Amino acid sequence: MAAIPFRLPFIAVLTFALPAAEPVEQLRALVQRFERLDRDGDGKLTPVETGNAAWFPRLDRDGNGHLTRAELQRLVDWAERSQGGGPLSAGDGTSGVPAVPSGAVTPPPLESPREGPRVLKPGDAGVGRRVADLPFVAVDGREGRLAGFTGAKALVIAFTGTGCPLARKYTPALARLEREYSPRGVRFLFVNPTAADPVGDIRAMLAEHGLSGPYVRDPAGVFPRALGAKTTTEMFVLDAARTVVFRGAFDDQHGLGYSREAPRRRFLADALDSVLAGVAPVIAATEAPGCVLETERAAAAAPAEPLTYHGRISRIIQASCVECHRPGGVGPFSLLTYDDVVSRAGMIRRQVARGAMPPWFAAPASEGEPSHWRNDRSLSAEDKADLLAWLQGDRAPGDPAAAPLPRRFPDGWLIGKPDAVIELPRTVAVKADGVMPYQTLRVETTFTEDKWVQAYEVQPTAREVVHHVIVRVHPKGSRPARGEGESERDGYFAAYVPGNAHAVFPPGFAKRIPAGATVTFQMHYTPNGRATADRTRIGLVFAAEPPRHVIEVAGLANPRLRIPPEAENHAETASITLPFDATILGFMPHMHLRGKAARYETVLPDGTRRLLLDVPRYDFNWQLPYEFAEPPTLPRGSRLIYTAWYDNSVVNPANPDPSREVRWGPQTHDEMLLGFVEYYVPSRRMETRASTGD
Repeated sequence: MAAIPFRLPFIAVLTFALPAAEPVEQLRALVQRFERLDRDGDGKLTPVETGNAAWFPRLDRDGNGHLTRAELQRLVDWAERSQGGGPLSAGDGTSGVPAVPSGAVTPPPLESPREGPRVLKPGDAGVGRRVADLPFVAVDGREGRLAGFTGAKALVIAFTGTGCPLARKYTPALARLEREYSPRGVRFLFVNPTAADPVGDIRAMLAEHGLSGPYVRDPAGVFPRALGAKTTTEMFVLDAARTVVFRGAFDDQHGLGYSREAPRRRFLADALDSVLAGVAPVIAATEAPGCVLETERAAAAAPAEPLTYHGRISRIIQASCVECHRPGGVGPFSLLTYDDVVSRAGMIRRQVARGAMPPWFAAPASEGEPSHWRNDRSLSAEDKADLLAWLQGDRAPGDPAAAPLPRRFPDGWLIGKPDAVIELPRTVAVKADGVMPYQTLRVETTFTEDKWVQAYEVQPTAREVVHHVIVRVHPKGSRPARGEGESERDGYFAAYVPGNAHAVFPPGFAKRIPAGATVTFQMHYTPNGRATADRTRIGLVFAAEPPRHVIEVAGLANPRLRIPPEAENHAETASITLPFDATILGFMPHMHLRGKAARYETVLPDGTRRLLLDVPRYDFNWQLPYEFAEPPTLPRGSRLIYTAWYDNSVVNPANPDPSREVRWGPQTHDEMLLGFVEYYVPSRRMETRASTGD
């Protein structure tokens, strides 16, 4: 059964901004002095009765020009629950939440003695780089080179050893995986980089477990230096062009200080399944706990390959740019070829140097810490340096034979060929100018059984006029609202906004479409001067079996926001108290043209405050989801706080009118305070057959 979205009574969802000059004590004083201040005895306080206090408009949230005792008492209650007695938000637009460092989730006070495989940002881990054609001699005398694995759909280079306890634990699983995937075109190369492992122990291990691929004893560390391997349990997957497409742990069954009966996540097997299906792995890089290899000093002395387009730069462009910059993509021009890139060299150099491309706006993690986001689009420091150096240099093309495999988009889909496509029931005519009201169009599905969606992609046919699409699923027999009655605060099944058109969920996670459900498309069109027509569609990829966890989405919203004229740094806040334990998968902040910055925080039941996401530079043109690499679980009673900052001043070049007070509204000249939260409820785990990791 699907998890139930957390929808509390509206009064419990919102936490309103209070002025810094009115801490809880002063609000209590207002309640106590209410009768004295209420000179006419009508049960209402007016600005005149409070001495025309400057804070009055900020407390009068409904704008009716008066305050009742009940209103004031509710503010006291909200403030006490929110801040333990302090203000919720300062009147100067700064958050009243105590300052916390920019960046990621606050680390635990003490480092755990147990260490499992943490998910890494692929670019930082070397995913996407080409591996040199390394020679090798196996312990059985076989000689070869990496280029000799011709015809292989993928090559696994598995670091292992006989002296490392964790490596020994994974040897039987490696042998089983080799037997499973070799008939599917996957080849295996095993590398032992430990000089202390006797050849006799190696031969005994091979006889016991029956590894078929070449087993290389590499005491000189040639392979660890070339690949940047760090431990004796690290796995690398190369495609047919010797590009690293996965790097990390075999699975999470064994780590430092722990072992489980069965793995929860099968990193290597899932990556191989993705490569064989022609798509990028959902998790492309992890740490691999094991015996540490000291290769950094030697690696620093390794000669660097010359920077060429085919050998290096094309892989950076392919990994970070062509999803949008391709024929039919949302980018304004294609970057699929050498000539494409060279002709746009000046623009690429400027946008990359200033951090505008690829679009990514979360504050970086602390130095030495991996990115906290599974979908971090930012270039690694090394990739950025190499790309800028090549653009500023001679822009050498290099050897075409070294080029990466072309990235394919089946029928124009980023998610691969969908199992089902649902499109608008009719073509929508979009007028040339003016404002179009929201369009809500219904489609009755014909699914005779529940469908579990592993990936989705929303495709407008007239991208230039589609501001956003919200797709919702309504169970059979329900009555979906029409028009703008569908509230964005209710969450969504799928969304299309700038920078966010598709989603691929990790194995074991999915969204549910009940049998016979109705699907609604909420369409927001923005005319651009030319009449056109649109028939948006959504492609769905189904999971092979019910997931372990069902993904839900909720929205934190404050529809009573008021942004004063000329305010350059105005803050508004919304919050919710969790009615159950919830594992937070990610966030997507949403504002309009005046949106400036956003932040998600939590206050745990014990009062501990944690920063979850900091977006110091919000860009309306790229409304991105931020997906946790390691999703945190928040206990019941935790409070999620979403704070957004707005620039309604003349300093904001996108501001339609700095002279007006801005309130909630659907059009871009209005504003929204809307923070989406993607989550699942651990206690509502689906019953499925156990994964063996074999």
